[in-house]
Amino acid sequence: MAPTARHENGRLPARVVARRWTTLLLAVALLVVLVVSLTGTKHPAATRAASRRPTPTRPRPLAPPDHPHSACAPVQDPLPGMPPVTNSCDIYAADAAGDLAPAAAAARPLVYVPNSLNDTVDEIDPTTYKVVREFATGALPQHVVPSWDLKTLWVTNDQGNSLTPIDPVTGDPGTPVHVEDPYNMYFTPDGRYAIVVAEALERLDFRDPHTMALVHSLPVPCHGVDHLDFSANGQYLIASCEFSGKLLKVDVATQSVVGTLDLEPGSEPQDVKLSPDGTVFYVADLTAKGVWEVDGDSFKVLGFLPTGKGAHGLYVSRDSQDLYVSNRDVGTVSVVSFATRQVVATWVLPPESGTHIGSGSNVASPDMGGVSADGTVLWLSGRYDSDVYAIDTTTGQEIARVPVGLGPHGVCVWPQPGRYSLGHTGILR
Repeated sequence: MAPTARHENGRLPARVVARRWTTLLLAVALLVVLVVSLTGTKHPAATRAASRRPTPTRPRPLAPPDHPHSACAPVQDPLPGMPPVTNSCDIYAADAAGDLAPAAAAARPLVYVPNSLNDTVDEIDPTTYKVVREFATGALPQHVVPSWDLKTLWVTNDQGNSLTPIDPVTGDPGTPVHVEDPYNMYFTPDGRYAIVVAEALERLDFRDPHTMALVHSLPVPCHGVDHLDFSANGQYLIASCEFSGKLLKVDVATQSVVGTLDLEPGSEPQDVKLSPDGTVFYVADLTAKGVWEVDGDSFKVLGFLPTGKGAHGLYVSRDSQDLYVSNRDVGTVSVVSFATRQVVATWVLPPESGTHIGSGSNVASPDMGGVSADGTVLWLSGRYDSDVYAIDTTTGQEIARVPVGLGPHGVCVWPQPGRYSLGHTGILR
């Protein structure tokens, strides 16, 4: 190629410079189009998911640590009586590692494991990874639930129609309280009511949070209501209906259903968790093999993140940066970044050895649990394998595998940081 003519001063003529700039800009534009095309087709499964699910929008970024409120608007119209939101960019700001409320600090550190098929609860010492006690419960215990005031743990005995209280200071069980069909249980953000999730009866029962006396029973227009979480201002909750493939929106103050949202046909939504900035509800879905992203205010689907078959439990890291998603049917845990709304890591649990009673297939079955008070360990039940897994949250490696009773389900790690509990296995704010 012949060299380009230059002026005597060595500079290119203006028309040549302009032509080269035009060529360069066109090349950059083509490169951008190419990159977008490639990143949108990096995995066949992701492509299929994108073709049938809405494309997610980007969330509002978290504020820098030294300016915690600069990027997020203040929480508007909070539920009367709810403790104030101290950081609108992070509703979990009070859940930082080691930040225990006085009631929680007085508790004996234990991991509580409801064995649904044994009608028992095992207590694991988190320092030795050994079961130190087992006690009997009512029939089909599903979850161990911290009370709003952090002073009691409740075992939800689903078919036993009872709640077994536990003194967290000693780990001792108390006298069961009669309650109909307590599959799961939550507490309103103001602490006024316990919400017993009566899955089989298709109700949300608002009860006195101490005596459990029934105040109001709310029939729900779906089958299999089982998990929920609350908006940042506490004014509404989003609940999943596993057997109807839909979500419900319930006004907390009026205790009424104000909306329903159908997901993809065949969906089985499970656990629900709000993002730290309060803009996105994440909903695990067993059969869709991932996590839905939902705008609670508009009650519309924003997008979908493929994580793995049997996506079930959702847990927030102690620094509020990541969401841990347990994929029960493939033995993995996906780590989702709240900042990018993308899966940034996948932890693969070792296969099951099948050397003890209740062990199922050779694939681990991580289900439900919680994060240790210092944030270093994620504890999850092995639903089909009579194990509990302790996972290092820094490396994703399994630390220990503790044999327990049959059908372990809603494991509660206690104590946990936070000012008050919204229930389940420990949703604290």
